[in-house]
Amino acid sequence: MLEHICIEPEHRAEAAIIWLHGLGADGHDFEPVVPELGLSDLNIRYVFPHAPERPVSINNGEVMRAWFDFQPHAETAGNEDIEASAHHLMDLIDAQKALGLRSERIFLAGFSQGGVIALHTALRYPERLAGVIALSTYLHDPLGTERARHDANLAIPIFLAHGQGDPMIPIMRAATARENLTRLACDVEWHAYPMGHQVCLEELQDLAAFIRRTL
Repeated sequence: MLEHICIEPEHRAEAAIIWLHGLGADGHDFEPVVPELGLSDLNIRYVFPHAPERPVSINNGEVMRAWFDFQPHAETAGNEDIEASAHHLMDLIDAQKALGLRSERIFLAGFSQGGVIALHTALRYPERLAGVIALSTYLHDPLGTERARHDANLAIPIFLAHGQGDPMIPIMRAATARENLTRLACDVEWHAYPMGHQVCLEELQDLAAFIRRTL
């Protein structure tokens, strides 16, 4: 299983969010988000895994933490890595179930590359999940996803948010993801913010409201 950071609630966990970081970061990246969400009363366990280290083509082969190798303008680049990361994420879901949580109380969350893996995994997972939190990201291989998706997560709630000035992943890629996810009958909540490739306080407030409604 992937190495990960686990933040336990004060009382017995009643839900979990497995949150995947972006390219070159690690599991510590989104730890500061936990108090900002203000959801301590929901008794959520937060799981922040570390991506494996691998050479990344877009960064001249530099070895860094990445969920998959990324090459610009190559839509199928990283397919094997994506499948491997999805299986790692499924192992983390199963670990939460082994701790007593039902799958429908588990969110998958991710930023940038992490969001790609969260979406890819959730739509293929054979049991109902609570929802997906997809931040500053896109949907990889929409046609393959349509063929491989599992009926267990039809109409899954998805919080899809993006920066209007994102220089890394243009907002049009997120807008296309929104169209494809809606076509696949997902329940997409869409937000755009005046920011770049990052998160902002307004986004976290909207996300907290989404989690409360969904749980």
